[in-house]
Amino acid sequence: MSSILFDRIVYGPVNSRRLGVSLGVNLSPTDGKRCTFDCIYCECGLNKDRPSSNPPPSREDVEKALTAKLISLKAAGIYPDRITFSGNGEPTMHPDFAGIIDDTRGVRNRLCPSAKVAVLTNSTLLHQEAVFQALCKVDENLMKMDAATDELIKLIDQPVARDFTAQKLIEQLGLFNGKLTIQTLFLQGVHQGVTIDNTRDEVVDLWVDALKRIHPQNVMIYTINRETPIKTLQKTPMETLEKIAEKVRSAGFQATVAL
Repeated sequence: MSSILFDRIVYGPVNSRRLGVSLGVNLSPTDGKRCTFDCIYCECGLNKDRPSSNPPPSREDVEKALTAKLISLKAAGIYPDRITFSGNGEPTMHPDFAGIIDDTRGVRNRLCPSAKVAVLTNSTLLHQEAVFQALCKVDENLMKMDAATDELIKLIDQPVARDFTAQKLIEQLGLFNGKLTIQTLFLQGVHQGVTIDNTRDEVVDLWVDALKRIHPQNVMIYTINRETPIKTLQKTPMETLEKIAEKVRSAGFQATVAL
């Protein structure tokens, strides 16, 4: 069982393979996981293995923690490239997510104006107007789309909501008019007797077709990098990731690859 949980509201900064020097913000409880997906590769473990009876941090506590951290970093001459909402689950689930984004932009402007505010989201709550409007205010939206078919999304991401579909996801991502980055994790393996592989040509082609409907500014292509709760999963080789990236570039989009 994977054991990575963030035990504080603000953590880091860490050197991220995708985001540079990133100061993390966790809007989930510090002792458990809260997510609308139950991804088979999640470093925080499966939802059933990481329950929490505690509430998420309050809006006021998030602002206080971020302010204190940025003041201490500034005193040390450290200026993060990004303030990134991620942590132990899905940040947009927080009931005060929109207000927290407003607070964060204000704190950033006062203490570290060079930092970009980024949100790593699984894209499940984009239909909520408050969430959508808040994400429109941030500098970088990094949005998950691990596949473009219901079958693979259910196998890889295991949405909690039964009515979540690839079609709805693609339509909602398109509402950002290109102001977003798509993040896709490619993997192979077997789970509960079913073979999973989102690198197959026909699967990738459907995914690229979805990108053409979304028009993202960038596409981040990566694979497993940390412990996963399902032990039968395999990393995708760099050669395969690069071939996928070339398909994305041939379709007219920027693509970055990370192992």
